[in-house]
Amino acid sequence: MSAETAILRSVLSDTVKDRLLEAILDGRYPPGSRIVESRAAREFGTSQAPVREALRDLEALGVVEITPFRGARVRRPSRDELLEAYVVRSELEALVVRLATPCLTDQDIDHLAGLLDEMHHAADAGDLVGEASADAAFHGHIVDLARNSTLKRVWGMLEPYSRTYITIAVPGADRTRIAGLHGPVLEALRSRDVPRAEAAIRDHFSDAKTMMANLWPESADDASSADDAANPTTTGARPARTEPVSTAARASEGKR
Repeated sequence: MSAETAILRSVLSDTVKDRLLEAILDGRYPPGSRIVESRAAREFGTSQAPVREALRDLEALGVVEITPFRGARVRRPSRDELLEAYVVRSELEALVVRLATPCLTDQDIDHLAGLLDEMHHAADAGDLVGEASADAAFHGHIVDLARNSTLKRVWGMLEPYSRTYITIAVPGADRTRIAGLHGPVLEALRSRDVPRAEAAIRDHFSDAKTMMANLWPESADDASSADDAANPTTTGARPARTEPVSTAARASEGKR
């Protein structure tokens, strides 16, 4: 393989990874669902090699698990694993606000306030994806303002993993309350008081962690029971999950 070909394949793999991650984060691939290489390749118009590489990258992020002879699935982590993620993000983002707060402009505050408004509007409308996107953008903007590339890289490795479960896949979560947890953080940043901002972000993750501890099932069996209760059917069975496939791919499969 030439160097140019390797670079092109790497770029394509990154693009496929971003699109798969987007599909996971917006709930099209919920925890436990399969990601079939051949279907994803047809949907994205690529060979299976970039999809395979993208899935390995997502496995490294902790979002996907790959099992020999069974393929890739979106991970459903344990409660303890998720609660540990809150502890790490709390410390990371305390450092983020410590670095970012002295640099904040009024325009930065206005931008964060706009994202908080988006969270509230999405929560009121029941738009889980919209709320999750605004939530991620809120935290991500503060990370950008910290102007520390190493910190941003480490945060970026954890944030998709956390958001997959924390903001999308938690059954029974109070979306308005989740949005409201960001208000004290914004006000602390508005004050430009570094210790206050650090305390606010730690309180934010402590409250979110408590919410998660009360909502996230301890095991996959408990998760299935919670899903069945939230989505009752006439038979009591859990609805089958189908992976998202493009219209063209469906038509192609129908001709076989």
